[in-house]
Amino acid sequence: MFSRIKDDIQGVFHRDPAARNTFEVLTNYPGLHAVWLHRVSHKLWKADWKWLARSLSTFNRWLTGIEIHPGATLGRRVFIDHGMGVVIGETAEVGDDVTLYHGVTLGGTSWTPGKRHPTLEKGAVVGAGAKVLGPITIGENAKVGSNSVVVKDIPAGATAVGIPGRIIISKQSDAAQINPNRHKIAEKYGFDAYAVAPDNPDPVANAMGIMLEHMHQMDTKVEEMCKVIQSLGGDVCTDNLHNISAQDFADTGIEFADESKAKAGQEAFDPTI
Repeated sequence: MFSRIKDDIQGVFHRDPAARNTFEVLTNYPGLHAVWLHRVSHKLWKADWKWLARSLSTFNRWLTGIEIHPGATLGRRVFIDHGMGVVIGETAEVGDDVTLYHGVTLGGTSWTPGKRHPTLEKGAVVGAGAKVLGPITIGENAKVGSNSVVVKDIPAGATAVGIPGRIIISKQSDAAQINPNRHKIAEKYGFDAYAVAPDNPDPVANAMGIMLEHMHQMDTKVEEMCKVIQSLGGDVCTDNLHNISAQDFADTGIEFADESKAKAGQEAFDPTI
């Protein structure tokens, strides 16, 4: 018991830079208190003292603002930061070193008895206000963005954001390997417009990046066709395309990766590239 308490306190220091000393953690971290009280109620629940377990769980909610069903399983060093409004359902399984922020719900989507709440594997992080619903699995070291609603499994190391939660690539190196062409376009244009950069975490913006990549490929093919037709004596593609400058994007919030290209404008957006 004392070993697990020591682990819990060390887990707070590892994940909350605001923690200054052990006494402060012991007396002012409701997430820690909630986990400790839950362990007692869980023991009572397993021993078939159901009413007493539920009553202790209710007291725990009144004391900390965190509702953990006594049937839920919590691993070692589970850290509930701030904690107010957290709800963890009966069949939820929370692994070691998992971090939950305030407003998180690990809820069920069915009234049918049995496994109906999520499983969070080791090292998972669930952001403030996120809802993880149903008998799904959040993989090891996976992350759920704040206010997301996740109803499907998340693989290990991935991140889900949005409503409904959509999985995004969490490592820039992996993204560059999956789509090296878009990575090259990002370097060529010198700015992160419409998620041309592969590490952009917004899946909607990433879809715009795919469209921009397609447009770039079409421009390249049209340019090649024009050169071939002109070499055969044709008279096509004589009109110059509009020169896009940085000023055209002044009100959009797009930031250039290279300030020199932002000033050059035409160089950064040369349509003949």
